[in-house]
Amino acid sequence: MVSQLESQTSSEVNYPERDGQPMSDNTIQFRWILTLYYNLEWLFTHDPAIFVAGDLLWYPVQGNNKIRQAPDIMVVFGVAKGERGSYQQWNEGNIAPQVVFEILSPGNRLTEMNKKQVFYDRYGVEEYYLYDPHKNDLSGWLRTDERLDVIDDINNWVSPRLQIRFELSENELKLYHPDGKRFSTYLEIQNQLEQERLRAEQAEQQLEQERLRAEQAEQQLEQERLRATRLEELLRSAGIDPEQNS
Repeated sequence: MVSQLESQTSSEVNYPERDGQPMSDNTIQFRWILTLYYNLEWLFTHDPAIFVAGDLLWYPVQGNNKIRQAPDIMVVFGVAKGERGSYQQWNEGNIAPQVVFEILSPGNRLTEMNKKQVFYDRYGVEEYYLYDPHKNDLSGWLRTDERLDVIDDINNWVSPRLQIRFELSENELKLYHPDGKRFSTYLEIQNQLEQERLRAEQAEQQLEQERLRAEQAEQQLEQERLRATRLEELLRSAGIDPEQNS
């Protein structure tokens, strides 16, 4: 009777898509969230079975809408890309996000972050990274023996799942793609795309100029051929065989 009641109740549970909390508290935190999201999205753009999301509510337990977290960034291997109002784990093959990122703001409380760490540990996260851009402080945890353990030496650490490298310089955190290219901000990416667009336009203009030059050269050859033909006709009309005089 209890199981039947729980089943009926869980089917009626509403899973809100927002928790009422802002995505970020300041521009630095927001910039870092965007940088992580877009670079990871681009990194895995060609793999249809890797889902990257930012500030998306994750519900790990069916029937309980109180157990939830909204990581700043989460990466899930083994589920399809696509739009979601929330990440309901039981509808995703019961696959928990393997990698999560949190970007600290001055308003984050220690108790709040401790609860998040406990949540990620309890519900199967494999890698958890916490960065405070104001203090330039990075911490990381890796799942070993069924629990998240601290990564002691985080500088130049390479994520087992993502294969990205963390470099903690004196002033800021630097992240690198597997090919060695540094993570770019959204604005930097837009500038790069604009430069590539301009280069493509210039290349297209050069090709068009080459085509026009080739057409002009072909027209000149045609004019020379017509002049030669006209000259032959004039010579023949004067009784001169141009082939004998060539």
